[in-house]
Amino acid sequence: MRIDARLLLIGAVAACAPMMPESPTTQPPAPSPLIPAPTPTPTPAPATPTAPALPDAAGFEGWKQGFLARHGGARRAAYEREMAGLTPDPSVVRLDNNQPEFSRPAGAYVQNAVTATRIAQARQRIDRVPWGVVQRTGVPSEILVSIWAQESAFGQVQGDYDVIRSLATLAYDGRRRDWAEAQLKNALDIVLDGRRSRAGLKGSWAGAMGQTQFMPDNYLRLGVDEDGDGQVDIWNSDADALASAANLLARAGWKRGQSWGYEVTVPSGFDYALAEGPRHDWAFWAARGVRLANGGAPNAAEAAEQATILLPQGANGPAFLALPNHYVIRAYNNSVSYALAIGLTADGIQGKPALSRAWPNDAPLTRDQRIGAQSALTRLGYDTKGVDGVVGANTRAALRQWQQANGRTPDGYLTAALADELIRRGQ
Repeated sequence: MRIDARLLLIGAVAACAPMMPESPTTQPPAPSPLIPAPTPTPTPAPATPTAPALPDAAGFEGWKQGFLARHGGARRAAYEREMAGLTPDPSVVRLDNNQPEFSRPAGAYVQNAVTATRIAQARQRIDRVPWGVVQRTGVPSEILVSIWAQESAFGQVQGDYDVIRSLATLAYDGRRRDWAEAQLKNALDIVLDGRRSRAGLKGSWAGAMGQTQFMPDNYLRLGVDEDGDGQVDIWNSDADALASAANLLARAGWKRGQSWGYEVTVPSGFDYALAEGPRHDWAFWAARGVRLANGGAPNAAEAAEQATILLPQGANGPAFLALPNHYVIRAYNNSVSYALAIGLTADGIQGKPALSRAWPNDAPLTRDQRIGAQSALTRLGYDTKGVDGVVGANTRAALRQWQQANGRTPDGYLTAALADELIRRGQ
């Protein structure tokens, strides 16, 4: 079947760049030691929004020598050989500052990802997931093919960036240097250990590789040789790629027999300040008038779990009960929009109803608006815990506090109009 052109574009853009939003106010399940969280960068002081600087080739060489001194060890000469002639890639810096999971409204992202075409194509490929993988890990086939679709259009759009160059650029750029340098070292080791040739080490702009877009560290620790040919080939083997993805989710704490979450409705007068706050069981939410949008109730195991209410586009958009498996999906890509896209695609594959509430047609936020709003909130006394242009849980918590103090609906949702208002107020 011919892949829809829009679907291919989405796969290319959404290839699993490792998302590093602010540390969530409501913490997801503790990460497995096999999937360490990236080392956070120091919190920058609020600053006037500026365009991202492009990498400087002269400074890049100095960074490279520092990297070799810090990480080369016994392999320094070999690393230097693999990095000979390397230059920074300006397109990587631009893409890193405009990740669609955080720059576009959740509804725009989800609607582009969760389409009838994608769901139909995923259903046709459901049997490609080895049944032994599902039995062993408990991760449903629908979740795995949803990730496969989102990451690479079922292997057809894996990215053609030089992984080593991309990671070196991210490390030199400095926004998340420790994380990128660790990933770069792992990528170099993949080549030097003969697991993949340098020419074949291609992936997304952020260094994610293969049909299910694994970062180098996860490839080394969590990659699975499901087809038994003696190598973990996430580029060419469907079985290896899908089994590796299942292994990552299982190690991150996937709860067998439970959903990722449900669309819910909230009553008039609902306290929106409760959203994205402390987690509670279903009895707590039901007592406050929360109902599953399509009726019924969570199963017994789900009802006992601690869950939170998500409002990805504020009080005017759909609301969701996020169960622990939602946060497990975010071990793959730490973005609410991404996790919703995977969960809702999986629901569609199973034939569940579409969302009952439409997404608002909000304009995307520019980088200047995101950074400007964060700077303004912090200056006004509502600390966003950093000014990085990523509207994560800390920014939403600060915004919610400002909204409560100013008589607004405290849904923590930043629109373009509200960002402009905050920037004016914060001057």
